[in-house]
Amino acid sequence: MEPESTIGDQELALVRHIADRGSASVAEAVDEFGSSRGLARSTVLTMMERLRKKGYLSRQLADGVFRYRACASSADLLKNAVQRFVERSLDGSVSPFLAYLSEAPELSDRERQELERIVARLDAAQRKEG
Repeated sequence: MEPESTIGDQELALVRHIADRGSASVAEAVDEFGSSRGLARSTVLTMMERLRKKGYLSRQLADGVFRYRACASSADLLKNAVQRFVERSLDGSVSPFLAYLSEAPELSDRERQELERIVARLDAAQRKEG
């Protein structure tokens, strides 16, 4: 099921938290996610149900407790969030984003290597098309 609407930063953090763990009950999400953020149980439950209705989470009853699962991996959630940001905030152009990255001194060696791999994949794909 494709999610039908966007989500905020805190919702994205919660759905990624659940995706990274495989599944979570409301109690587990409150203990592991909500407590450190000062969120009440009712707030976490409301967020989880909102995310379920938007298509980001599913739930299944197991031993009398609902277990929530993310409908996408954490990596896919981040990829989609970046795509939405580029489309909405940068008018679909990645150039400002790349300019920012080229000047970001806090990029680790691993992050720089990943960027180089991405550029190599883009070059290979462009050669195939050309």
